[in-house]
Amino acid sequence: MESGPQFRLTPAQSAFCAQVRALAETDLAPLAAAGAPGHVNRPLLAAMGRHGLLARLFPGGADGRAEAAALDLCLLRESLAQVSTEAETALALQGLGTYPVVQSGTQEQIAHWLPKVVAGEAVAAFALSEPGSGSDAASLSLAATPAGSGSGSGAAPGSGSESSEGWTLNGEKIWISNAPEADFYSVFARTTPDAGARGVTAFLVPADRPGVGGEHLDMISPHPIGRVTFDNVPVTRADLLGDVDQGFRVAMRTLDLFRPSVGAFAVGMAQAALDASITHAGRREAFGGVLKDLQAVSHNLAEMATRTEAARLLVYSAAEAYDSGEKRIAGRSAMAKLFATETAQFVIDAAVQIHGALALQQGHLLEHLYREVRAPRIYEGASEVQRTIIGRELYRS
Repeated sequence: MESGPQFRLTPAQSAFCAQVRALAETDLAPLAAAGAPGHVNRPLLAAMGRHGLLARLFPGGADGRAEAAALDLCLLRESLAQVSTEAETALALQGLGTYPVVQSGTQEQIAHWLPKVVAGEAVAAFALSEPGSGSDAASLSLAATPAGSGSGSGAAPGSGSESSEGWTLNGEKIWISNAPEADFYSVFARTTPDAGARGVTAFLVPADRPGVGGEHLDMISPHPIGRVTFDNVPVTRADLLGDVDQGFRVAMRTLDLFRPSVGAFAVGMAQAALDASITHAGRREAFGGVLKDLQAVSHNLAEMATRTEAARLLVYSAAEAYDSGEKRIAGRSAMAKLFATETAQFVIDAAVQIHGALALQQGHLLEHLYREVRAPRIYEGASEVQRTIIGRELYRS
């Protein structure tokens, strides 16, 4: 039986990947290297806007709701990650922070923010995680209190409804990529207490709204991450993303689209580490020959290559399932993210071992990848969460 199309790229897709890699090498990687680690790189975003890469995230144009194909998103992220993880992450975070607006926002919200995002002029952030709510996203506690209720920074009243003035937000978000430098946040807040996922509402909150604050966090991964604080931040119905108490669906809709492409990011990093290892082992002399002729090294390279290719195919398959409209994609998306991120960790660690002390020097590709690869096994659902999703899907009728 012939393999489905998810296992073979078209010539046009292969050419696109090559173009993205070439662009990343010539234009994006130098801008990434010139940026300050842990901070938003606005010149890099502007360059991706000029070259049309950010527009690839939003095929409906600057005022449209059309989603990118999940497979196209995967190809874009994998290609960038092979050359510049900074460029890949900057692009992906723009998509993650903006898609709640594209999928669930009003036409006015889209018209105001999307052209700026596509041009690389506005920085977006997806504000879901909290100090007490990481993997258990339904247990959010950032309070959206009906304006004029007098409840201040306490828990929101139980009705989940708002006064004519709207709500005030009180609390904080943490481990938010692009914070606190983002220009707007897709924020998920508790409008109905003790309602789990059914009591969360999504809001579009501009960063210059009174009461919004934040700080940088120093993390092992090199991209910008921070804390966002909300001190009586006013929001109205015009700031809603979707319906009241339906914000968890808004968040999951975006994450469903992006989860396979997290696996693609991991595959790109794994491929970069594998390529570096093949080159190094082919020219590094040791024990009277080159490393590749040692069985221990050649077998390790074979394992790295096999796992990378298997991860790639699993990611492509999950993405195509999403694009074809399959109804039960949660398990396949979870498999793709789980296997690809765990594979990237294995491959990069093995690549460090093959390179030896050389790979431990600051500034070496593998030193960079070693720091970068750890986070994807945690964000957008840790590996343990993905296994839980897969296990649950096995018993769904």
